[in-house]
Amino acid sequence: MRILVVEDNPKMAGVIRQGLVENGYAVDTAGGGHEGEEMAASRPYDAIVLDVMLPDQDGLRVCRNLRRRGVSTPIMMLTALSSTGDKVQGLDAGADDYLTKPFEFDELLARLRALLRRGEAREASRLTFADVELDLVRRTVTRAGQGVKLTAKEFALLEYLMRNPGRVVTRTQIGEHVWDMNFDSDSNVIDVYVSMLRRKIDRGFDRRLIHTVIGAGYCMKLEEGPER
Repeated sequence: MRILVVEDNPKMAGVIRQGLVENGYAVDTAGGGHEGEEMAASRPYDAIVLDVMLPDQDGLRVCRNLRRRGVSTPIMMLTALSSTGDKVQGLDAGADDYLTKPFEFDELLARLRALLRRGEAREASRLTFADVELDLVRRTVTRAGQGVKLTAKEFALLEYLMRNPGRVVTRTQIGEHVWDMNFDSDSNVIDVYVSMLRRKIDRGFDRRLIHTVIGAGYCMKLEEGPER
């Protein structure tokens, strides 16, 4: 899942970004309303965390403009304004949820998960491929009924591969969706993570699922034969 955080306070933005990354999300940040609006309108995000009090263009206007531009991405508004009228303004502007500052990060995570689950009409809360099952809500993985322990980033990588079954995804695509827009494409971190994920998912099974396509990228597909 790829999240955009629009927050002008660098410390607050850093805390939110770090917490989301630690929970397996790819995160981009914007420090102002105009920048956030253009990023949200030009790139695909699964959710937007949007501060109301921004220096150049307030979050309410950003939200209204995005809805006028046809952007349907779920939006969670963050603000220190806690009156009922303020919340009504945010929801009327097109926001899907409203969280007042200060807040516990666990609550932000829970509300974000709830927003993402509202898209279940578009996608299931579980992904399956062959005998691998990934539960997006509980964030658990099994293969042939056996639990597989993954780090947050390994989980995000597996999720991206399972959302693109049989399709070759490039290192650049993986970097953009599993890491963030500032990912260094020259880094070998993707190869390292794919290798670690492959060991956890494929080791001990006759059918390998995660494949390297030389010169192109990686692909999740069925293939009979011993593991390599």
